[in-house]
Amino acid sequence: MRHYFTNDDSPGNRELKYIDYNFRGHDFKFATHSGVFSKDHVDSATDILLNTVADRLTVNCQLSTVNCLDLGCGYGVIGIVLAKVYELQLTSCDINESALELARLNCQLSTVNCQLFKSDCFGGVSGKFDVITLNPPIHAGKSVTYRMYEESPRYLAEGGRLYIVTLKKHGVESTLAKLREVFGKVEVIYKKKGIYVIESMS
Repeated sequence: MRHYFTNDDSPGNRELKYIDYNFRGHDFKFATHSGVFSKDHVDSATDILLNTVADRLTVNCQLSTVNCLDLGCGYGVIGIVLAKVYELQLTSCDINESALELARLNCQLSTVNCQLFKSDCFGGVSGKFDVITLNPPIHAGKSVTYRMYEESPRYLAEGGRLYIVTLKKHGVESTLAKLREVFGKVEVIYKKKGIYVIESMS
């Protein structure tokens, strides 16, 4: 099986499965299969990122329309949930064509409008976003994840924020050092049981 963070143009005959997810009283159903990350459930780091970003949106965002980019979207959970619950304008991208097929299906299942396209990091992305969300593909290596961090500021609107979730065991201190090198303001906004959510603002 190809890694989920690579370009998979040949998804083959993978069997779809459906998982349920409840976010603050809102029920979602997502299609997944063996070619994507966390195929059996919404992983705990993604759940924590969603809840933390939701709290920050409630407190910080005064915009009537919030443009969100779900970078490395996988089968679409983060962007779809935020767009559905908080009525964000959603753009999602991923390098994995198989994951994008699922994300398209999952947008339909949740009746979410989304500009969805294939992209290697920010390749092909245009415009500015108030929020960029990212559960980094750590196993793709620092050359990939650091490129995502380095390129993010040019796609953030004034006052825009990048939100990432990472694990202590995956090198959170080096991640923080890199983000502080790239961004003007970096804050750990969640830290518990080895899971960190980091907010960066250019």
